[in-house]
Amino acid sequence: MTASFPYKTVLITGASAGIGAALAERFFPICEAVVLTGRREANLQSICAGHPNAHYRVQDATDLASIPGFAEDIIRSFPKLDCIILNAGIQRSLDFTKPEAIDLGKVDAELDTNYISVVHMLKYFLPHLLKQPQAAVVGVTSTLAMVPIPRCPNYCATKAALHQLLMMLRHQLRNTNVKVIEIFPPGVKTELHLAMNQPDLVNGADIGIPLDEFMEVAWTGLMAGKLEIPVGQAIDNYETVERARHKQLEKVFGGDVPIGYD
Repeated sequence: MTASFPYKTVLITGASAGIGAALAERFFPICEAVVLTGRREANLQSICAGHPNAHYRVQDATDLASIPGFAEDIIRSFPKLDCIILNAGIQRSLDFTKPEAIDLGKVDAELDTNYISVVHMLKYFLPHLLKQPQAAVVGVTSTLAMVPIPRCPNYCATKAALHQLLMMLRHQLRNTNVKVIEIFPPGVKTELHLAMNQPDLVNGADIGIPLDEFMEVAWTGLMAGKLEIPVGQAIDNYETVERARHKQLEKVFGGDVPIGYD
């Protein structure tokens, strides 16, 4: 841990693979406890193996009704919890030129996983976090939260919604002990783009930057205490889109807008 990232007990959602699993590997050496959640128990067991401070819970982000009990269990089991990393996410294509082929169940699952579950998690974890000496909420959005692409408009919309939520959550909590941090990944080589999740996506395994390359930048930003951490292509989108947004927000809020990239 560093003075800029002093949190000792971290919960990571969507940690059975990809960015969530990579974050867990970084936190194991520096935290008292790291709690992983995801749908695939075998993956979680494998990631936790050999780390005495690693713990896991099987949790499906789309099961919104289970979140109150899940939060109660985590807080009871890990009373020192002081950081939650809201990383669970899925991406699906959506083509309105063929509306008859749209699977609304997949649309709903994407919305629930990427956005609605986060709102529920915040409701049930924030009362505990607000009681800690210092705490953090870390949200993982996307470069597509700033500049969308037509292949997956619902995914882009969910990440844009999460980005807006995190900005205003940061503003609402600006005088509390809870920091709100946002990571903007670019395309990253993870399971998100593979045929097992997006069979319509050609060459999905070739999309994005290597996971290790992403982690180096994201981790440096976290350890430096940054509140907004764009990586790779997201940096260009951030400089183009978010800088202008920040100026307008400063006008609206009279300059009292905690941003934290610089």
